Amino acid sequence: MAPKVFLTGATGYIGGDGLYAVSNAHPDWELSALVRSQEKAAQLKAKYPNIRVVLGDLDSSDVIEEEVKNADIVFHFADCDHVAAAKAIAKGAQHHTPERPLWVIHTSGTGILTVEDQRARSYGVERPKEYNDWEGIAELVDLPEDAFHRNVDEIIIGIGRRDPFSARTAIVCPPTIYGPGRGPGNTKSVQAYLLSAAVLKRGKGFLVGKGENIWHQVHVQDLSNVYLALGDAAAEGGGKATWNEEGYYFAENGSFVWGDIQRKVAEEAYAQKFISSPAVESLDAKQTTEILSVGLYAWGSNSRGRALRARNLFGWEPKQPNLIDLIPEIVSLEAKELGL
Repeated sequence: MAPKVFLTGATGYIGGDGLYAVSNAHPDWELSALVRSQEKAAQLKAKYPNIRVVLGDLDSSDVIEEEVKNADIVFHFADCDHVAAAKAIAKGAQHHTPERPLWVIHTSGTGILTVEDQRARSYGVERPKEYNDWEGIAELVDLPEDAFHRNVDEIIIGIGRRDPFSARTAIVCPPTIYGPGRGPGNTKSVQAYLLSAAVLKRGKGFLVGKGENIWHQVHVQDLSNVYLALGDAAAEGGGKATWNEEGYYFAENGSFVWGDIQRKVAEEAYAQKFISSPAVESLDAKQTTEILSVGLYAWGSNSRGRALRARNLFGWEPKQPNLIDLIPEIVSLEAKELGL
């Protein structure tokens, strides 16, 4: 019998591409998706006529609870900092039993690993600390309370702790995401795109501090294959996946230095004749924040988490190009949107 699958964020960037991967792999699955307007519902139905639309937003707690109650698998792609939605999912999970368990696949983010920079208010410097989701799994499910996304992660982890036989959870924690999405709504990411737009608007390249800070990267289409593998495992009653306390999955295709990306954006903006020089200037905290309120976090922090679990359990291997290879088309895209 085909599983009943409930999705949030289906017209967003991550969720839209995740929906594409899941629906193409499993056209027989009964899909329903939460959307917040008739306009977005029409957008979704135009591409996926068989999907059941559920009107509501992330504050529609009763609606979410009811959908989770009736689902077999939940893909929570939407806002990873939305407490009310996570609590509604947890409440819906309480209706499930060991005879009909629920599988919750939740989206967090490796912003959770930036806690040292957040506490020290540091930016543009390299931190050596690197996490992983295999030997280091216990550390990930017990990160400090003041880490980004941690409050919602705790709610999701708590679903499995409350009744591990009736509900199982997996948290997918992507780093810097890039590449064209294949969903019906938003098809572009944030960090490198906002950086490119900022350089084009100010007409000059920049580094955040020394630009030595490091993140990991994943193409959105490679990321979707992690969600798909977890969905497949859930439909098999758990499959090769680990869940609950060991259900924490990074998804990355290597690391990069933000200064390299910042220099490459300036070089490309110059090569495409949008700015007059490829040079970059170092900006301090105040200058960076004036460009983007979360600029120190988005471009100046460290987030280093190695994805071993999906590789070891599913044989997941990212195949798409690296972020730096796509900077020319990202700059071109942002220039077009700015009307340059």
